[in-house]
Amino acid sequence: MPADKSRPPQDRPWENGWTLDTSRTPGTRRLYLAGALAVATIIACVAAIAATDHEADEPSKTARAEGSGLISFSSQPATTVPPQGDSGLSSVSPTPQGPRQQGADPTVTVTATPKPPKSTASKGGSAKPKPSATYRSIRSVNYPDRYWHVDDGYVGLDPVRGSESREDSTFKQVKGLANASCHSFVTHDGTYLRHRNFVLRAERDDGSPLFRQDATFCPRDAPYSSGATMLESVNYPGYFLRHQNFVVRLERFEYSSQFLSDASFQLVGGLA
Repeated sequence: MPADKSRPPQDRPWENGWTLDTSRTPGTRRLYLAGALAVATIIACVAAIAATDHEADEPSKTARAEGSGLISFSSQPATTVPPQGDSGLSSVSPTPQGPRQQGADPTVTVTATPKPPKSTASKGGSAKPKPSATYRSIRSVNYPDRYWHVDDGYVGLDPVRGSESREDSTFKQVKGLANASCHSFVTHDGTYLRHRNFVLRAERDDGSPLFRQDATFCPRDAPYSSGATMLESVNYPGYFLRHQNFVVRLERFEYSSQFLSDASFQLVGGLA
């Protein structure tokens, strides 16, 4: 057998021809140990995280079992109480304890809706007076001393002569029988002014649609004189009342100075 050579101290490998074994990387065992420790640490962390997630899922599962099927991530149960106020979502009613309620809930002030004051009029008192009727006299613009005047059922343009003449030259202006935005004129004895055969006359209302239309006239601004009015027939558009030979008639509009002056009138206060 060959004689055993004693291993020289590793701090002097050059003696007796001995050299280091370079076939294995120095520190390999230590690397293996460090790697095994790292793997064990990672496994422990993963196990801890898994355990934590499992504990956190338990309340969520309970919430899903008790709720309406929606997952809630809040730590407190959600509330569906509508806010108080004037939004119409909630209302507050007073209780026998008084208008202010104190307790665990916030204090709520209840304001009663004021009731309208009762009428002070007695049962036997007089009713509210109706507005007074509007009475008109209709004066010619180009003959300012002459007014519409009812004589024997026809309307002429005459000067005023005494109290009877004033009464026959005064009319109650009412809303148009066929159009409320226009005018109708009533005499002192209850007849209406209407056009028939294109002549203005006073007749009793027979209740017919034709009468209501014949007795309705719409006011138009007169270009002949400032503040004057022209009266257009409601059922004959383009036809206006005018005086001719001092008789009030209904005629088609003419753009002439004579027609404009004859068809312009001023609605003044009643003479009677």
